[in-house]
Amino acid sequence: MLWLNSAREQIKKENPGIKVTEIAKRGGELWRAMKDKSEWENKAAKMKDEYNKAVQEFERNGGGKDAGKGKKSKGAGATLAICQWGFDDEANHLLLQQELPAVRWVGGPEIELIAIATGGRIVPRFEELTPDKLGYAGLVRELSFGTTKDKMLVIEECKNTRAVTILIRGGNQMITAEAKRSIHDALCVVRSLIQDSRIVYGGGAAEISCSLAVAREADQLSTLEQYAFRSFSVALESVPLALAENSGLPPIETLSELKSRHVAENTSTLGVDCMLTGNSDMKEHHVIESLHSKKQQIILATQLVKMILKIDDVRSPADK
Repeated sequence: MLWLNSAREQIKKENPGIKVTEIAKRGGELWRAMKDKSEWENKAAKMKDEYNKAVQEFERNGGGKDAGKGKKSKGAGATLAICQWGFDDEANHLLLQQELPAVRWVGGPEIELIAIATGGRIVPRFEELTPDKLGYAGLVRELSFGTTKDKMLVIEECKNTRAVTILIRGGNQMITAEAKRSIHDALCVVRSLIQDSRIVYGGGAAEISCSLAVAREADQLSTLEQYAFRSFSVALESVPLALAENSGLPPIETLSELKSRHVAENTSTLGVDCMLTGNSDMKEHHVIESLHSKKQQIILATQLVKMILKIDDVRSPADK
């Protein structure tokens, strides 16, 4: 092949219009007819030797399509590599050669949280890894849970200490799911209080106060709008009614008593005594809700009713 490459142009000149396939055939005939081939054989042996040396050097430097990944990662100062989509076997081998530990499969949301906690940057390729894109964690360890085979990788002493992970364990999935929902609700309450620190009292106390206020406003109206106000006032009473019924109390009697006490005592802290303690003051029971959440509940419920009325053609889009 080496001789043919050098003789190709000469064959074309000697045989004008010759086809490509015929060039190789003609070259083979000339090669077989050649008496002294030592010069070309020595050149071929030398090139083969150079090629083998280049391959060996390439393999020592990492080799393959992922050549240099381990060195580039370690050269940037990395001590742990975390990947979302996983490494192939060759990349794993290269990282192992450089004694660089790696986590092969990490979910998308998890790797984003790790980046936030450690202060690192997610990069698509090893070539883009630089020291300023590295995150920091003081300790990375793997935990096993009792006799189970479940394992967890724990990353501690992160750069952003405000990012935390809550580990929930329970006897079965139902308990852990319920605990997860409870923690989520508590975090949502904290978020609402950060947005607006004002609070209202629970146990239906806020709904009863709003119902009485809307009913008083309806008494001031002489148009047909008063009926909409009164219907809205009655709708607000559904919350304390449901609380009383779920607590085993007579709902109508309980609501009537609370409404009369609200008016007589001029207070807005009285709600349904679900624990049957004999005290309906939600302020003393420390039953509170964030004003932001309560406003959102009422607004969303009102918007839902408006949407249903639009579908039933009871209310035109131009109405407010």
